[in-house]
Amino acid sequence: MLSLNNLHITADNKEIVKGVTLNVPAGEVHVIMGPNGSGKSTLANTIMGHPKYTVTTGTITFNNKDITQARPDERARAGLFLSMQYPPSIAGVTISQFLRAAYNATHTPAFSVMEFNKVLREKIDELEIDRSFIKRNINEGFSGGEKKRIEILQLLVLEPRFAILDETDSGLDVDALKVVMDGVKQFATPKRGVFIITHYARLLEFLKPNAVHIMREGNIVRTDGAELALEIEKKGFEK
Repeated sequence: MLSLNNLHITADNKEIVKGVTLNVPAGEVHVIMGPNGSGKSTLANTIMGHPKYTVTTGTITFNNKDITQARPDERARAGLFLSMQYPPSIAGVTISQFLRAAYNATHTPAFSVMEFNKVLREKIDELEIDRSFIKRNINEGFSGGEKKRIEILQLLVLEPRFAILDETDSGLDVDALKVVMDGVKQFATPKRGVFIITHYARLLEFLKPNAVHIMREGNIVRTDGAELALEIEKKGFEK
């Protein structure tokens, strides 16, 4: 579903990702772990088309279509979704307004306000989010855990074909992590793919990935099953 072939990525004239080759089939959940500065977030942002990063060699293929040079909005319409490591606050735009605009930009037919609000309320209840949140400006005054829940709310409402989750589990207590991972499991159907970037093996308590990849110094250095994350938890990345 998502294929990265010999991907080299630079930013500010410095090569950060140095030849990553990776395939995530439909119906699978893949996890990338690695120390800080190994290129994980760079990889995620580049897949989504962030203009800060330049692909100098290699290709990004999504559903058998080369999207290496596609704009971010084109990738979103094709079904890619990125949950950012540090979601921004947006003054003057409520969550409800934003999500309806995003949904209607990526789906046909468009929802009316009443139709959309019905779907939004259902997803909010599933994620145990207070309904008053949809009237608040995006991420303004939100705690880290609230921001992550809102990211998963976006995922469930927009229903993309492939989700890239950059440290969605970061800063969450056990209860919030369970709710967020339940949302990820709900999303992960046989026709969708999930790509999770994390530092921690604790998400394995709630979600069993098909593969775990270790990234160091801009490349994938090892790939194995879910047990690899537990090995990292015990021995660290140096081992």
